[in-house]
Amino acid sequence: MVRPQDDIVVTGPDPRRWRALVLLCVAFFMVILDAQIVILALPSIEADLEMSPNAGQWVMSAYLLSFGGLLLLAGRSADLLGRRRMFMVGTALFLVSSLGCGLAWSGGALTAMRVVQGVSASIMAPTALSILINAFDEGAERTKALGVWSAVGGIGATAALLIGGPLTDGPGWRWIFFINIPVALAMLALSPRLLRESREQTKDRIYDVTGAVTITAALVLLVYAVVRTPDFGWLAPQTTAVLAASVLLIGAFVLVEQRSSSPIVPLRIFRSAPLVGGNLALLVLGMGAWGMSLTLSSYAQQVLGYSAVEFGLGTAVMTVGAVVGSMAGQALVTRVGPSVIGGAGFLFIAAGMIVLTQVAADGSFLHDILIGLLLFGPGLGATYVAASVATLAGVDERQTGLAAGLNNAAFQIGGAFGSAVVTTVAVSTSDGRLSPTGLTEGFQSAFASAITFPVLGFLCVVLLLTRRRASSHRAQPPPSEPADRQSARLSRPAPTRRQ
Repeated sequence: MVRPQDDIVVTGPDPRRWRALVLLCVAFFMVILDAQIVILALPSIEADLEMSPNAGQWVMSAYLLSFGGLLLLAGRSADLLGRRRMFMVGTALFLVSSLGCGLAWSGGALTAMRVVQGVSASIMAPTALSILINAFDEGAERTKALGVWSAVGGIGATAALLIGGPLTDGPGWRWIFFINIPVALAMLALSPRLLRESREQTKDRIYDVTGAVTITAALVLLVYAVVRTPDFGWLAPQTTAVLAASVLLIGAFVLVEQRSSSPIVPLRIFRSAPLVGGNLALLVLGMGAWGMSLTLSSYAQQVLGYSAVEFGLGTAVMTVGAVVGSMAGQALVTRVGPSVIGGAGFLFIAAGMIVLTQVAADGSFLHDILIGLLLFGPGLGATYVAASVATLAGVDERQTGLAAGLNNAAFQIGGAFGSAVVTTVAVSTSDGRLSPTGLTEGFQSAFASAITFPVLGFLCVVLLLTRRRASSHRAQPPPSEPADRQSARLSRPAPTRRQ
């Protein structure tokens, strides 16, 4: 129960904020983990529940569909209804849906529970990040907290393979869902003790119903079109019709928001170059992370013949690399800026992709995979930190839920796009040949196509985030100002921009 005094906005630093950060990062880790952990478990799930490969893909796609489609609505609801309250609702739903996934008796039941699990993730991720932003004051302390949060996201995106493999080959695929249950119970127990309630202080809690419906429908259709692309093709009528409907709904959403007195997404938020640049970087980073993981998992199991646990344990080097990259990025981002860290990270990712284009039909982990993982891991960790800090630093406290929803939506929708692109390329290049040589040619082409993702990301951070740093340098005080006052003024955190 939320006590009446919990809705009172308390000013000043929250003394529990660092312990709360641990709780929030655990929640974010579980959300990111569950998006990808089924990759290695899919063959076992399909065999146990007698699902076709096409039906099995919906175990992943159903989660992405509800997660990506509802993020903006969930983030804005947290701003209005209470961030801690919504976080606990999402956590409770995550607990129930994880239990349902683990107990699923058929493919249809599992897919339905994955939809519910995606809904819970769409609530947990933006509300947790919004709570974090409100718990830490603008400046170096918040940037450090965002760096830790982003590091956890980068690690979670690589740890799914490491954790999913041993669980699938050990106690069984159902345990990739059962492990969520004790974690969710602990989060529910600790949330009232560690998290401070906060929400947008407004007399009228007006919901932009039309805007919420149009943007949610647009995102759901967009993700649906993308995840079905490997089945139909990019130019198939089924794909183009759904994409066209999504574009029309996005256009309608923009018109609605321009006329709304209380828009779900105030369009002026997109005037911020760091927010736009950081979210675009997260979009293409998600494309690269998902595209690489899916292609590499398929190559290792279908061509090299590795079991899920063998390949999962082999990816530990990438997870360790992501930890190193995240820590380095978090330590340096306040000194050199997100553009430098993000640009360097994307170069590492591109280098890893280039190495993986050379995989061979008679290859091995040491010769064909290891170097690519050693390059990709640090790049992913560092870039996730830089892009997240850029999107969220300086966000108006009234719209932290919305900004967090944008942040998470960019990465998840990017993941859906990346998976669809590399799968389409791999299938079309292999031309139906299931021999090791035919499959390898498809995977080589998929890795080659994925090189465009970090290249686009590099352009985003250089063109948009560097421009922000240049403008901040131009805003320095004139030389005539005394050195001590000049230093003091520059050391103060930038004022929060009110939207």
